[in-house]
Amino acid sequence: MNSRDPALPAIKVTVQELAGAVGDFGTIIPLVVGVAIVSGFNAGYILLFFGLWFILTGLYYRLPIPIEPMKAIAVVAIAEGLALGQVVAAGLLLGLLFLFLGTGKWMEQLERWIPPAVIRGIQLGLALLLFRTSGGYLIGDPLFFLVGIAIVIAFLVASKYRGIADLSSLVVLVLAISVGIALHGVPQLELLPIPQLVIPTIPDLSFALAVLVLPQALLTITNAILATSFLTKDLFNQDVEPKRLSWTIGLMNLTSVPFGGFPMCHGESTD
Repeated sequence: MNSRDPALPAIKVTVQELAGAVGDFGTIIPLVVGVAIVSGFNAGYILLFFGLWFILTGLYYRLPIPIEPMKAIAVVAIAEGLALGQVVAAGLLLGLLFLFLGTGKWMEQLERWIPPAVIRGIQLGLALLLFRTSGGYLIGDPLFFLVGIAIVIAFLVASKYRGIADLSSLVVLVLAISVGIALHGVPQLELLPIPQLVIPTIPDLSFALAVLVLPQALLTITNAILATSFLTKDLFNQDVEPKRLSWTIGLMNLTSVPFGGFPMCHGESTD
């Protein structure tokens, strides 16, 4: 598929598009905050590079291709308190790997070897994991959870029977920010300092290769690349080749991670 294919939808800015754009914050923000607390990342840089690559991939693919933190790395980083250099090393190694896989016919071969049923099973399994995770949030703050669910259900009903656009994610986000400001005040705004280049050491690279790269690579290939390619066909009738997704994953990590960005990949909100 050519990114300039005239059949691709035109770029448009509407309230519905804005609501869809914030629908994935529930998985991005908690991981970003957790990693920033335990691993020495600056959350501002993580979000800055997320924003830049959301814009670039939107212009390149002309489709709502998501960008997510690499969750296997994020989970280990938060649970084990990994050092900044170890996470950067993993991001650079994975960036090189996926840039390589995005050339030639490597991804085409992997697509032939991995049955579609396996990809669908991974999608289902990750969806169930998110449901389980949401149960923890329910226990921690049941009132806000129930209010959020009520808002989602109300918009689903209104959308089905009244034709009203589903803005539930936007309403929940605005409500959450408003409650946060009411409880803790307006956060202080400040400019980000100039990013510092982070060069991992040999031990960082060895640790990342042994502990982080393999599990994240397998998850990224199946869910972030092959499953996302399937979804572009299912939802938008567009054929985004897996090697293109692999190439952009490699590029975004090699250009962002050394300057404070967290390892990123594509994926349909559960990669």
